[in-house]
Amino acid sequence: MKQKIIIRVQMTCEKCRIKAMKIASNTDGVISVAVEGSDKDHLVVIGEGVDSANLTGSLRKKLSYGAAILSVEEVKEKEKPKEDKNPNNPEEHALVFHQYPPVPMFCEVVYDPDPSSCSIM
Repeated sequence: MKQKIIIRVQMTCEKCRIKAMKIASNTDGVISVAVEGSDKDHLVVIGEGVDSANLTGSLRKKLSYGAAILSVEEVKEKEKPKEDKNPNNPEEHALVFHQYPPVPMFCEVVYDPDPSSCSIM
């Protein structure tokens, strides 16, 4: 199950944002990480089987800043529209075979007037 986790982290500089993104991306199950929000203080993590509490604790410990989980929600996959396949449509079931002419074989018979010499090459 894919989930989207939004964590508010106090990130005051670009270096802090990069460090937070590295910490989040090294967590097991994370697919993507992004920074959002008006103050760029929301870390958006998308992944499968990500432990949000463990991730928030790692951010608090390694960044020494406050981190709080804002939301955890399931990401719904976009369904592809199914195409109606007409079983009577000959274009869908047409098999094309290409018949090529056979390759001619050339053989040359050579008579050796001196059969005593034997050469294998």
